Amino acid sequence: MTAMEATPLALFWAGVIAGAILLYVVLDGFDLGVGVLFGTTREAAHRTAMMHVIAPYWDGNETWLIVVGAGLYAAFPSVYTVFLGAFYFPVLLLLLGLIFRGVAFEFRERANRTRPLWDWGFCLGSTVVAFVQGAALGAMMRGIPVADGQFTGGPFDWLAPFPLLTGLGLVLGYALLGAGWVVLKAEGELRDWAYRRIPWLVGAVLAVLVLAFTLTVNSGEVPRGNLQHRPGGLAFPVLGLLALAGTLYGAQRRRDGLPFALTVLFFLAAYVTLGVMFWPYMVPYSITVASAAAPEPSLSFLFYGAGIVALPVMLIYTIVVYWVFRGKARQGNGN
Repeated sequence: MTAMEATPLALFWAGVIAGAILLYVVLDGFDLGVGVLFGTTREAAHRTAMMHVIAPYWDGNETWLIVVGAGLYAAFPSVYTVFLGAFYFPVLLLLLGLIFRGVAFEFRERANRTRPLWDWGFCLGSTVVAFVQGAALGAMMRGIPVADGQFTGGPFDWLAPFPLLTGLGLVLGYALLGAGWVVLKAEGELRDWAYRRIPWLVGAVLAVLVLAFTLTVNSGEVPRGNLQHRPGGLAFPVLGLLALAGTLYGAQRRRDGLPFALTVLFFLAAYVTLGVMFWPYMVPYSITVASAAAPEPSLSFLFYGAGIVALPVMLIYTIVVYWVFRGKARQGNGN
C-alpha cells in the first residue's frame, strides 16, 4: 500500500496524532525544559518562582501525550505494537520520569528537610523524560526493523550513538524552550537569569545539530532519501536555523515574547522536516499510514466518539487555561 491509498479517516487520525505530538512537544516541552533548568540554580527563590511559572499548566500539558498513545492504540494498532516493542525501556523510563517529577512537584511545597531530594527528583525526572523522547526520535530516524508487522531488533537499539546524540539535543532544546517561557512569564532577577542562559543554550543546540549532521553524512546511519527527492523540504531546516538566530536576537534585545515564540518556530520547522523525511511512513521505513490503519468501522466509531466530542473539549480547555493565566506570573497565586 502507498500513502495515496490511505482513506480520509486514516489520514484524519494520522493528522490528529501528528498534531497532538506537536502540541505535546511545545506545551510539555517548555515545562520539561524548566525542570531541566531547575537543577542549574541553587537559589531557593529562583526554584520557587520557576515552579510558579509552570504550576497552572504542567499537568494539563501531559494530556496530549495520552492522546498520542490512545490514538495509536485505537487507530493504528500495528504501529502501537511495533513502537512498544522497539521502545519498551524508553517508555518505561518515560513513565517513571513523569511520575517522579509529578510527585516531586507536589511534595517539595510541603517538605522542609527533604526538599533538596524533591528538587533533584523534579530536575532528574524532567531530564530523563526529555532524553528518552529524543533518543526514541533518533532511533526512528535511523529506521526500525520490522518483519510481518513485528519489531525484529534488539531492546537496546535505541542506545546507538545517533539516538544518544538526539536525546542530548532534545534535552537542550527543551531547556531553551523553558528558558524562553521563564523570560515570558517571570519578572526581575529570574527573568534576567533566564536571559543569560539563552545564548549558551542556542550555541549548545547548534553544536548538537552540527554533530548530528556530520554523523549522518559520514556514517550514512540516517536515510535521507525523502529530503533528497523533496528538495522543497530543505526550506524547513533553513527556517529552523533562522528561528534560532532570531531567538538569540530576541534575547539580546530583551524582547520578552521573542525567545519563546521563535524557539517554538524552531521546533515547528524541525517537526515538519521530520514529516518530510518520514512521510508516508508511520514506522520509518516499513509501515505506512495506509497499511497501519485500523478497519474503517473502527476509525468511524473513533471519529464520532473522540474526534467530534473529546478533542474539541480538550482544545477548548487548553486555550481557556492559557488565556486565564496569561501575562506575567505572580508568586504566591500561580499567576
